Formats: sequence, structure tokens, C-alpha cells
Amino acid sequence: MATLTIKNIPDEVYQRLKHQAAQHRRSLNQEIIACLEQSSGSVPVDPGTFLARAREIRKFVKGPLLTERRLKQFKTAGRL
Repeated sequence: MATLTIKNIPDEVYQRLKHQAAQHRRSLNQEIIACLEQSSGSVPVDPGTFLARAREIRKFVKGPLLTERRLKQFKTAGRL
């Protein structure tokens, strides 16, 4: 296995990682490996599958659709 050295980690990042490690009952090293695995393990998304899933979910959403016009209204009203 490879060894990786990370330098100049900001104190607040180190503390957050240390806290997360304690919450997950892992060592700091194990927590960092888990974070790296999670962030680097993304799978490319098939656009067709993504759109099909979005259309399925949309069937269950109640209320008006969020259109460009409505989004602009919300932004100008200061709600987003």
C-alpha cells in the first residue's frame, strides 16, 4: 500500500476530521481514508437514466413547477 503525507492542514480542518473520526469510532487515518474513498469513488452519471429518475420523482411533487420565471421572482424577492 502507498503512503501519503499531507502538509499544512488548517487547524480547523484537522479538528473537524478528528471529531468525525471519534463520531465514527475510527482512527484519524481511517477517517481520512474513508473521506478519500467517498470523494474519489464517484461513478459517471448516465444522462438518460438521470432524467428518467428525475421524471419519476417529479410525479410525486405537488405544487407548481419551478420555472426560470418563478426562480427569477424568488431571487428578486430575496428568498433564495
